[in-house]
Amino acid sequence: MIARFLFDGVVRQGKVSDGSIETDGTAYEIGEVAILAPAAPSKVVCVGLNYLLHAKELKMDLPTEPIIFLKPPTAVIGPGADIVMPPSSSQVDYEGEVAVVIGRRCRDVRAFEAEEYILGYSNFNDVTARDLQRRDGQWTRAKSFDTFAPLGPYVVEADPSSLAIETRVNGRVRQSSNTSDLIFSIPELVEFISGIMTLLPGDVIATGTPPGVGSLSAGDLVEVEVEGLGTLRNPVVRGVVADPEKSG
Repeated sequence: MIARFLFDGVVRQGKVSDGSIETDGTAYEIGEVAILAPAAPSKVVCVGLNYLLHAKELKMDLPTEPIIFLKPPTAVIGPGADIVMPPSSSQVDYEGEVAVVIGRRCRDVRAFEAEEYILGYSNFNDVTARDLQRRDGQWTRAKSFDTFAPLGPYVVEADPSSLAIETRVNGRVRQSSNTSDLIFSIPELVEFISGIMTLLPGDVIATGTPPGVGSLSAGDLVEVEVEGLGTLRNPVVRGVVADPEKSG
C-alpha cells in the first residue's frame, strides 16, 4: 500500500506497513501524520454509466463505448477532509467508485498490456451537484467543485476484476455491488482513454458507480469501502471552501 501524507509541513510518500509509513528509511506512525489523497493527478477521468445494474436502475440502454468526463485536480481531497456543499446547489449526491491510479506515462495502450501502466487502485467518491447537472444539461459544473473528488486512503495492488464495493451514509448501506458488474472492464477503459489522451503518473480513472446513488446532507459521514483497499471516510458540510492562499 502506498500513502501520501503531510509531516512537519512537507508532503511525503511511502509504503504502509504495520501501522506506519516508511519512506527514505524513516518510519512515520500513521496516527502522527495527516493522510492526504494518495495521488496528485493532473486530471481525473471519470466514467459514466458503467455498471449493468445501474443502467437497469435508470432504465437506460447500455453504452456501446465508455462515456467519459473530467474532474479537475483541484476537486481532489483525501480521507477525512470535508466535502463542502456549495451554496449554489440544493442536491449533492454521493457516487462510490473504484479508482485506477496510473503509474507510468500511458498513451495508446492496448487492454492486454494495461496492467503494466497501473500503479494500483483506490477508493473514490464522484460527488455531484445533481440539480446543477440537470439544469446545465452537461456535467462540468456539477462535477467540478472543490472537494468533489475524495480519493483514498491508499493506493493498493489488487485484482480489480471482482472487488466488492459498498457506500454507506451515517453507517447505513446505500450502495453494494461488485466490479464484476462493470460494463467496460478496467483494461478496456485504459485502452479507450489512453487512445484519446495521454495519462500521466498519478492520473486517476474513476471507473463508474453502481446502483443506489443518493443525496447527502450537511452533518453526514459518507464512507466508500472497497474490498482490500480500505475505507474512504469524509464528513459533509455546507459552506464555502476556504482558499489557503488568502488565509492568515
